[in-house]
Amino acid sequence: MADRPLVPADQILNELTLKALILGALLSAVLSAANAYIGLLVGLTVSASIPAAATSMGILRLFRRSTILENNMVQTSASAGESLAAGIIFTMPALVMMGAWSGYHWSTLTLIGILGGLLGVAFTIPLRRALIVETELAFPEGVATAQVLKTGGIETDKDHPEYRPNKEAKRGLHLLLRAAGLGGLIKMLESGVGLLAGGVAATKSWLGGHWLFTGNITLSPALLGVGYIVGLNVAVLVFIGGVIGTLIGVPINWLINGEELRQLAGVSGDMSGWSAQDWDNLANASWQQCRRIGVGAMMVGGVWSLITLARPLVDGVKASLRAHRQAKAGQIPLRTEQDMPIPYVSLLVLLSAVPLYFIFLHALDGFPSRFWIAAIMSALMLVLGFIFASVAGYMAGLVGSSNNPISGVTIATVIVSALILLQLMGNEGIAGRLGPIAVMYLAGMICSAAAIAGDNMQDLKCGHILGATPWRQQVFQLVGVVAAAGAIPLVLSILDQGYGIGRASPVNPGAVPLSAPQASLMRDLSTGIFGAGIEWNFIFIGFGLAVLLIALDQIQKKRGAEFRFPVLAVAVGVYLPLGLSIPIFLGGLLAHWQRKRRQSHGQPQETEGDGLLLASGLITGEALMGVLVAVLAVSAPGKVPYIGDFALAPWLGLGGLAICFWYLAKKG
Repeated sequence: MADRPLVPADQILNELTLKALILGALLSAVLSAANAYIGLLVGLTVSASIPAAATSMGILRLFRRSTILENNMVQTSASAGESLAAGIIFTMPALVMMGAWSGYHWSTLTLIGILGGLLGVAFTIPLRRALIVETELAFPEGVATAQVLKTGGIETDKDHPEYRPNKEAKRGLHLLLRAAGLGGLIKMLESGVGLLAGGVAATKSWLGGHWLFTGNITLSPALLGVGYIVGLNVAVLVFIGGVIGTLIGVPINWLINGEELRQLAGVSGDMSGWSAQDWDNLANASWQQCRRIGVGAMMVGGVWSLITLARPLVDGVKASLRAHRQAKAGQIPLRTEQDMPIPYVSLLVLLSAVPLYFIFLHALDGFPSRFWIAAIMSALMLVLGFIFASVAGYMAGLVGSSNNPISGVTIATVIVSALILLQLMGNEGIAGRLGPIAVMYLAGMICSAAAIAGDNMQDLKCGHILGATPWRQQVFQLVGVVAAAGAIPLVLSILDQGYGIGRASPVNPGAVPLSAPQASLMRDLSTGIFGAGIEWNFIFIGFGLAVLLIALDQIQKKRGAEFRFPVLAVAVGVYLPLGLSIPIFLGGLLAHWQRKRRQSHGQPQETEGDGLLLASGLITGEALMGVLVAVLAVSAPGKVPYIGDFALAPWLGLGGLAICFWYLAKKG
């Protein structure tokens, strides 16, 4: 942690400017679209702070005057869009999947996003001093973003006689754009033209049909980028989860529960007469059961996160109250320590209870006791929202925003709120239909609050290093929330029509749907608790796996080992198709190899920025092209020539992934 900020408290530079507000809002909307796509595809999201910082530097250099603090404000707004996208896509698609919504309602989703994001910012303002100033939390993305912004210089004034163009700012933007162009091109050739395959899969029956093998690989440049950013530790654990759920779980489940799987897959007759499609159906039925192991592991992982963070959370609140008492005593804080005033923050939280109440009243429309249950749900949002936003803020300091386990927070929200509502409403008649809807409204807002809380703390850490004014950053965070909240519902509608989200597209049924793993899980949990119940056998296995991982993680912690075993990384890998984890694993391996190579050559840590920019470019390019392809598929069906059943598509797809790997290795 830097004791002295780059820009001292007594130096005044432009921060809150019109061009920064406009650029921050635009980048927030764009990056929210990119992260919505990648999150629905793989169930993981990555911090957008570094690409936002590079883009901001490249664009602001076109103006006559700009400052590093303006750049910081822009990336603060832009990264809020990425975070809010995670909060929405992990939860709200469940309402469409369960049939409660026919499509994505712009007004309701926007209001949920704004309320969740606003509370996420408000809840973490009192914790800023405790978590950023008075502790030694790493906040890895915040520190890395500060290093990127420092390369652009402190102040640019083209009218100054000694002005010299900053080549580093231009170079960073060019790296990002070139990688984005490569990722976008491959996505267009895959989804738009069909020249490249999006994945390769195989199912085989061995040992006379007693051993069922199934495996696949998704040929996605964006997933390489995800693996590169999250690093080797998380990438390995996600891959291990995929191996447990698919390569180990599927054949063992087939051996033990073969008859049940035959009924589920609709396969009958003698084994010798089964077709390749029959074996595929059996493998899929087995995997659908095995992925529930991931559900159990996520449930335990979410509870464990709350237990381990209880003491730091209490200490953080005490430190914040102490700082507020000092301010009331007349100790005027430095510019670099000025947050939004606590009384204003408290008033903002209290006023938010009004729209919260009416949105829950809308969700429970038709239920006789909806007025007092809506009040209880509003209170739950404020209490659980503060707890989980605080947890997310602390976790961002420990492991970073990209690795922040907000899925565990949301799972805990769904389970707790569903059990409470089940006691209050029952599950008979209309209650069984409206209960899960109200639960998902609450989960959407709390997940959004937790995601924004982690991002807000990362950005405030970056600002602390640079010498930003905290209350101005908090304003820009809110600007990013509002911009993203208006864009995300439109993006979800486009993606649902173009590909389908967790279901076949209603207008393009031939497209491969985006899996939306977290939203599928939230739907299953909420409807299961209110419905006939949840099938617990595989979930209990997940409980056991989580306990084992927690024990291993504690052993590694005591040893001071760098490699750890966070439960949620393995759980996500179990829940996802194996093919998604393979390119993530390859990206993590490449990042580790490059880091070791830099260390052996004595290169500074700051040189990691090139690789992060390239990886972010691959993600952004593929994601934005994915959204564009969806727009074309819906608005101009048949206008883009599509090659169907192209024999060389799998090989060309593998070649495309290899080119991206080589490019990332060569230029990173």
